[in-house]
Amino acid sequence: MSGTAVQAPDGSPDHPFPVRAVAVRVAKWIDRLGIVWVEGQLTEIKLRSSTAYMVLRDPAADMSLSVSCSAELVRNAPVKIAEGTQVVVCGKPQFYTGRGSFSLRLSQIRAVGLGELLARIERLRKLLDAEGLFDPRLKRPLPFLPNLVGLITGRGGAAEHDVTSVAAARWPGVRFAIRNTAVQGPTAVAQIVAALRELDGDSEVDVIVIARGGGSAEDLLPFSDETLCRAIAACRTPVVSAVGHEPDNPLCDLVADVRAATPTDAAKRVVPDTVAELARVAELRHRSARALRGWVDRELRQLSQVRSRPALADPMRLVTERAAEVTRAVAAARRDVTRLVAAESDRIGHLAARLSTLGPAATLARGYAIVQTLDGSAAEGASVLRSAADAPAGTVLRIRLADGAIGAESTGREGAA
Repeated sequence: MSGTAVQAPDGSPDHPFPVRAVAVRVAKWIDRLGIVWVEGQLTEIKLRSSTAYMVLRDPAADMSLSVSCSAELVRNAPVKIAEGTQVVVCGKPQFYTGRGSFSLRLSQIRAVGLGELLARIERLRKLLDAEGLFDPRLKRPLPFLPNLVGLITGRGGAAEHDVTSVAAARWPGVRFAIRNTAVQGPTAVAQIVAALRELDGDSEVDVIVIARGGGSAEDLLPFSDETLCRAIAACRTPVVSAVGHEPDNPLCDLVADVRAATPTDAAKRVVPDTVAELARVAELRHRSARALRGWVDRELRQLSQVRSRPALADPMRLVTERAAEVTRAVAAARRDVTRLVAAESDRIGHLAARLSTLGPAATLARGYAIVQTLDGSAAEGASVLRSAADAPAGTVLRIRLADGAIGAESTGREGAA
């Protein structure tokens, strides 16, 4: 064997690979990958005389690839190449050993059809709906008068002016925490999500408005991004979506707590109208005062009706009427009693006269006498003499006259008269 040491095939701490060897091996391995088809958004487009350098970004993740192609391929592409253009490209992965960089050399550029984009949005809509992110029961009510309104919109755009000017006109004291972000293109989703999380973490912000003016379906793609929709659903602060115009309906409208047709409509929903509220307060005060006066008038009428009743209008009338009735009843009772007493007195007088006439005293006064026989000397044994046979000679008699009684003795029966 030769005295030269044999290097380990995979390198070792004692015999490491030189950089060139690793770079060559990586380049050979990547070269075996062949061509690939990739979809993404083009950003950082730089055109040189013959070569174009771009970055192909994943719209749903913070990942990107460096791509290059001939400038002619960019000029002849089926879609206008600009920041945020969604494309499908065919390229061969390459590893440049001199710089140690990876790139994708493009051979074809194809546009992503609008129909395909809308189909993907529809599939995402069904997925989010199945997960319950559109459930109306999860929608949070907006505060009547927010302390601070968070506004996410493009810098210097009409949407920011519409929201702030309309809200200030409706409620001059409204305050805004404005976060200017990209509202289209490859960086829009990341910036909007970051601003959304920042405002949601601020305890003073009571409501968040995401506003953008109208645009094409491709321009509004960031607002149908899954990452943004889930970020809105995770917010603790109520979110108002005011993206595009009335016909536009990105997915963030369905996830947000309130959908506004336009940024102007969002301002009207977020803050109350001072003039309208003052008019409403005045109307309510007028209605309440009128209701109170009506109630007082109704109660006064009822009280007057109650007071006009005879029992309350002349409380002593009942006593007076009853007193007269009692007086009349007493007089009638007295007359009846007097008449009854007089009648009974007369009847008693008549009975007394009849009794006197029929009594023994009257008979004795006319000269008659009552003869009694006495058994011994006891007066209690006296009995009225009814027959001459009952008084033989020698019978002791008692003769009662009108003015007294005398004693006598029978001499016997005399001849008939």
